[in-house]
Amino acid sequence: MESVDTSELKVSRRSPELVMRLERLGCFHQSRLSFMRVLTRRLKSESWSFTKASFNVNDSGVGYAVYTTKGPQNTYSLVAFSHDLPDALRSDRVIAEQWDATFVLFDGIPTQEDIARLERNVPHQEAGRLTGTELTLSRANRSVRLWNHVVDRLANGQQPDKAQIDSVGYLMRTTAVYGSGKFGAADRQAIAQRDECRAPFQVEMLTVYLIRTFVRDLVEHMARVKGGTHAVAMEPAIARSLGIGNSTGLGMAPFILNHPALFNNWILAKEEALSTVRSISKATDAQYSLFLQLFARAERSIKQWHTQHEAQAVKICQLQSDLAGFADYLSEFDKSCPNPWNKLYGWAENNLCIEAQECIVSLMLEPYGDLIDGFTHCMGSDEPTIAPIRGAVKVASLIEQTQTLYDWAETINWHENASCARAWYVSAEKLEPRLGERFDEPIADYEQPLSPARDAIAMLAALKSYYNQAGEHANVAAFLLMHPEHRHMVRRVQTLQDLPYGEIRDNTISSSLLPIDMLRCKLSFFGAIHFDPKSDRWVRIRMFGNAPYPEELSELDADHWVYPE
Repeated sequence: MESVDTSELKVSRRSPELVMRLERLGCFHQSRLSFMRVLTRRLKSESWSFTKASFNVNDSGVGYAVYTTKGPQNTYSLVAFSHDLPDALRSDRVIAEQWDATFVLFDGIPTQEDIARLERNVPHQEAGRLTGTELTLSRANRSVRLWNHVVDRLANGQQPDKAQIDSVGYLMRTTAVYGSGKFGAADRQAIAQRDECRAPFQVEMLTVYLIRTFVRDLVEHMARVKGGTHAVAMEPAIARSLGIGNSTGLGMAPFILNHPALFNNWILAKEEALSTVRSISKATDAQYSLFLQLFARAERSIKQWHTQHEAQAVKICQLQSDLAGFADYLSEFDKSCPNPWNKLYGWAENNLCIEAQECIVSLMLEPYGDLIDGFTHCMGSDEPTIAPIRGAVKVASLIEQTQTLYDWAETINWHENASCARAWYVSAEKLEPRLGERFDEPIADYEQPLSPARDAIAMLAALKSYYNQAGEHANVAAFLLMHPEHRHMVRRVQTLQDLPYGEIRDNTISSSLLPIDMLRCKLSFFGAIHFDPKSDRWVRIRMFGNAPYPEELSELDADHWVYPE
């Protein structure tokens, strides 16, 4: 391990005022702290074993398969059900009722009785019933055009066309990966203390990783059914380039608003990692060489990033241009200068668009896994469902805390319709988050408390009025007896007191809100790439593209696969 000198300079973390704006959060890129890469590094370093325990799929593509993986302490099994879905019923929408494939991640090894029970329930998804032995519930649909192309080519003894593979990037896309107690599955607390589950969303990432293996095996099975002895398997490199697609909608946006402690820990870990790297006084030849290699690979990957979404297309174009400018700067950069990473970051912040800045941030972290990978242990949170309110706190203190946290919100004219044009609510049909137009739809009575900026300013006005009447000895408990409508905001302010990155510093109900900024921020921590918004409210992504398959983990790079060769 190479030594790293950080003794001469300690660069502070970037301020929440800079980082926690939606314009920047919506430009985050995956990094070595992202949960997919945390998973694959662990699978390799701990030599997890993988077994295809069952593959009972008939010639129509209907049946089930079981994939089991065993780590140092625990065993998990993906139970996959494959269905013969008519084209007319295939939908990415959450209100769909049938899918090409459905899945659970089982805690341990399922018996035949377990599989029979799951077969009665899992294909129905929300309408089915799970138990505490199931950790996740998921479903996926085929990318029909690419699926048929791959089956036909393999059946005829040919490899798929690489251009078609690259243009889509996945054979199936998930529309949900549910965990943490939804629909009767095991609660998060049942597995939270396991070493492999301490980082966030590890069982969900494991589910997707195993789904990808099942999808590869299924498409090759269907090719053999069609082509018989003429059929061939996919070349490993082509198969490896395929990830699992995902269609993600508004459900992710409230998550980061409703879990401020968890969200804070994600951002805090990344910002502390960046601060650590920027504080390094000298970069070794090997460290700087790795950065240059991955920068070149990232440029190639970004050239393959396509979207029909106008705003995202503009961002990608600007990103490509700015990275070319950064490459010119690197060609003359003296890496032996003091604090080279801090100098590189400073140039990027002063000369590049935010999208490019955040891309460079992720790349700067890459050579320093030995310094920063441990931060992933701090990215989880055992935050209570409902934090207690500290009623003895003085009103004057709460006023000061609120003004410190929400001074930016005081500059917004909340009397303008545009400032509160939207309202978050939950659909009666699917109990899923929705975002409506407050002044065009009858939804105000169903509004969810997902507008902290507006609610903070309303509470602040009430606090000041109460303080003027009750005096300096007034406490929060007495205030809430008079104004119980502000309980949720009192709790939020008190929760955020020690969470510098726990609050988005933007208006989440304005007419100009782009929810995809919140979706992308969360998905970047998952490790997603090539974000392809389909509107301002849902986005398609690719997961585990170019990652080694289970049988390849021991020989291939289990970390930098996200930057394709």
